[in-house]
Amino acid sequence: MLPSRLSLDRRSLLIGAGVTGSLVIGMLALPRRFRAPLEAGEGEHVIEGFLRLARDGTISVAVPATEMGQGIDTLVAQIVAVELGADWRKVGVEPAPVSPFYADRVIAAEWAEMWLPGPVADLPLLGDGLAQALAGEPGDALVRLEADREPVMLTAAGTTLAAFEPRLRAAAAALRHVLCAAAAAEAGLDLAACDTRAHAVVCGKKSWPFAALIDRALALSLPETPALRPVPACEDATASTGRTAAPAFPRLDLPAKVDGSLVFAGDVRLPDMVHAAIAHGPQGHCRLASHDEAAARGIPGLIGIVATDRWLAAVARTWHAADKAVKAMDPRFRVDRDENGRVVESLANEAALETAMTRGHATRIAAEGNPDALLAHPSIGARYDIEPALHAPLETASATARLQHGTLDLWIATQAPEAAARAAARGAGLSRSAVTVYPMPAGGSFDARLDVRMAEEVAVIARTVGRPVQLTWSRWQETLAGYPRTPVSAMLAAAFDPARQRLLGWRARLALPASAVEQGARLFDDADSKRAQDHAEGHADPLSCAGAMPVYAIPERAVDHLPTRISLPTGRLRGGAHGYTAFFTESFLDECAHALGMEPMSFRIGMLGDAPRLVACLQGAARLAMWGGGGNGSGQGIACHTMALAAPEGRREGHIAVVATARADAGTIRVESLSAFCDIGRVINHDIARQQIEGGLMFGLAHALGGSTTWSAGRPLAGRLAGLGLPLLADCPKVDVAFAQSEAEPFDPGDLGMVAAAPAIANALFSATGVRFRHLPLTSPGPVPLSER
Repeated sequence: MLPSRLSLDRRSLLIGAGVTGSLVIGMLALPRRFRAPLEAGEGEHVIEGFLRLARDGTISVAVPATEMGQGIDTLVAQIVAVELGADWRKVGVEPAPVSPFYADRVIAAEWAEMWLPGPVADLPLLGDGLAQALAGEPGDALVRLEADREPVMLTAAGTTLAAFEPRLRAAAAALRHVLCAAAAAEAGLDLAACDTRAHAVVCGKKSWPFAALIDRALALSLPETPALRPVPACEDATASTGRTAAPAFPRLDLPAKVDGSLVFAGDVRLPDMVHAAIAHGPQGHCRLASHDEAAARGIPGLIGIVATDRWLAAVARTWHAADKAVKAMDPRFRVDRDENGRVVESLANEAALETAMTRGHATRIAAEGNPDALLAHPSIGARYDIEPALHAPLETASATARLQHGTLDLWIATQAPEAAARAAARGAGLSRSAVTVYPMPAGGSFDARLDVRMAEEVAVIARTVGRPVQLTWSRWQETLAGYPRTPVSAMLAAAFDPARQRLLGWRARLALPASAVEQGARLFDDADSKRAQDHAEGHADPLSCAGAMPVYAIPERAVDHLPTRISLPTGRLRGGAHGYTAFFTESFLDECAHALGMEPMSFRIGMLGDAPRLVACLQGAARLAMWGGGGNGSGQGIACHTMALAAPEGRREGHIAVVATARADAGTIRVESLSAFCDIGRVINHDIARQQIEGGLMFGLAHALGGSTTWSAGRPLAGRLAGLGLPLLADCPKVDVAFAQSEAEPFDPGDLGMVAAAPAIANALFSATGVRFRHLPLTSPGPVPLSER
């Protein structure tokens, strides 16, 4: 029998290269400090809630984010090792327990519109202003309240570094201070004469390994505001071969991934554990109408069957037996129309977007000046259409639940562990406090693991069969039940000056559901898909339009949202709204440049006088790709984009420019090369940054050429990877990535490559063919206007 405390925490510890009003006053008065939940084992000490220090000097760092391939485990360990002066081979990581102590206030501020409480927003006269004042920045009162209450521990939107690097550095600096103080006292030297290096304190010609100083050091008081090193963790951003200014810090998870020993969610094994497979109903309003249990009874290893209104599961000794039983029962679901007579149909969703574009009510999301008068008769306009996009992660969803003695243990790869815990509590019929979540690494996610329904499903099954159970979704179920990125239709219009030399006005009008509000209802209010859609209906949604406001110095520019109710539930995909707003913004900007007879890169630079970092990226990408101006027939296209976060120390920005070379022959698109130049501020780990940009470019390529499907009666017509038009290895282009050397605060690069790839490819295809590609995927013919149906 396994102990009730997590038995996998040591297995997931990766040491080096495989070595072991009154309202306002009330909120401000709430306590803001929480007891650190990290527990010290025998012979261990916990430092500032983040560092677990063993007697032999090895250090484990609590990571309050899910490792999904983005390298956050290594980055966290590197930040601590550099600040502490530790040997990276003696620094490891472990998942942080779910607690307000690890609340991410940066994402709580970034996603405030998802959770803003009605009692605040609806206050007469004060609502909007009060909400803005209290929830605009990570340190604002309402943000702190929600982040700690939830607690908001989410891995998304690239906020982990901004939220936790300062706290990690402070914890490491505090430990360094007391270690140095202990050594200085023993040597009779001034504290200022001591420093740490290679897991030892060095005072003049003397040195002491950390292990020899631990007891004396921790008898001292930790400083409340320790002095930080003048140079935090960073590597040479211009290195092309991985050569770094500091010693190279390899990925901690690489050896375990190479030899197959890294424990993912689907690798968890418990005594007496059984396996479950599941069949979900189609998207929309449906219920299980019939299934043939007798047909499954003869399958060897079958243990039990669990049926609910929305899904049917079989439990067996192996997953394959359970999956065979589910298929044998031939579950049939009745698909009902909603109160407006809708079912999930792609054609109906396209019609809804078309109606919104032509007759919908628009809400202005953002504006500089007012371009409406200028655009009464625009100089140029274009319509762009984006189809729903699927996540298609390498590893399908998996979770393991053990219900015993009135408590539930849950092992799951999730980006939202608190929401997963609440879902599991509902499924098991327990209070939230009776559920313990053990976050596991995910084999990719691309934000699919913000969906926590699996936690409730596996808890229901564990409660029914009375044994530990592991539930794994098949690839078909991953596609059938997942929440794709929303479809979008956008109409862009621009006005030129009389001399046709520059842009005077710009307006983007976006028709799409309030997808971020919908996602927030599921994450923060535990709403099901229908209730979340009902909650989002009619809402103006700035998060779902993020990135649509161009960074260019256009005197009059605005973004309008036309909220559109569609039948398909939607969710977040890697890149967020920037994944489609960058596409139509940069594509339309190229159309403007062409209409004015101007070279695309120079046209952009001429409007970026206040954005020198983005200008440098454009110039850098042009050098990498040997940009020839993107003239007719060259097959070269360029695009750039900026993303930003409001962090405690101020705004953090990431900038990227991409030059693509592409051809279209006989209906086939071939991307030959992608060259990207990025400014992500201080580069903590050059290899991980490069991997993230390269991976983002490939993900962007995949969704430029495929990654979508159509729905009929709530079912996707292409449910497996082979049917999604994703590029194969042979389709991958030559990729060059370079970084600017910068002292700005670091920006997570995970989304940047993804959002800039598609517009660069679309602009390259225009250069090669003279045809504009205004749909995503680029191979799609786009929706048919209502008048032509």
